[in-house]
Amino acid sequence: MIEQALADLHAAADPARAERDAAYHKAARPYLGVPVPVIDSLARGWRAGLPLDGRIALAAALWDTDIHEAKVGAAKLLTQARIRPDDTAVWDLVASWVPGFNAWAIADQACDAGERRLVTDPSRLDLVETWIAHPSFWVRRAALVITLPWTKQNFPRPADLAIRDRILGWAAQMADDREWFIQKAIAWWLRDLSRHDPDRTRAWLARHGGRLKPFALKESQRHL
Repeated sequence: MIEQALADLHAAADPARAERDAAYHKAARPYLGVPVPVIDSLARGWRAGLPLDGRIALAAALWDTDIHEAKVGAAKLLTQARIRPDDTAVWDLVASWVPGFNAWAIADQACDAGERRLVTDPSRLDLVETWIAHPSFWVRRAALVITLPWTKQNFPRPADLAIRDRILGWAAQMADDREWFIQKAIAWWLRDLSRHDPDRTRAWLARHGGRLKPFALKESQRHL
């Protein structure tokens, strides 16, 4: 199946776009120049013809090619709200990718797949919490990006509010991190939270906002 999936991606390749993508994303890996909507359509086709274990195996093989579009396709294969049975295999695979993150687009696609597995089993947040102290800022950033679903609930349960506060605690621990991508991720989390929980957002900013870079503080307050 990996051979067919790669053939599908190569058939949709655009060398001129690939050159632009390589310059834009800056990570040193092969690029084919296939737009994300096309990859998404291909992934839906691959997923439809495979059982869960086959999807996991194909996703792992695509990721390991280190081709930009193949990595995006790997994440798309596993981006489902409901996976039955939701054992640990999908989550374990996505989590295993995190230490190798080195570009935002691929990281965000993988986090999109992983966040659904977190919502299904929040006990997995225990692993995510370990990422906030990782030497790689891409891994630290992933702890906030993959937990974005907890910013979006209009009617959170008490357990969800506790998780919301837990992640805000992580953001507080990272507020002095001067890395642009970390500051942007904190701002992203707070900005999204402010649409649904402005009081918590204001309280966090009152306590920690002065530690953020000016651009991140401004972004955090955009919807307040």
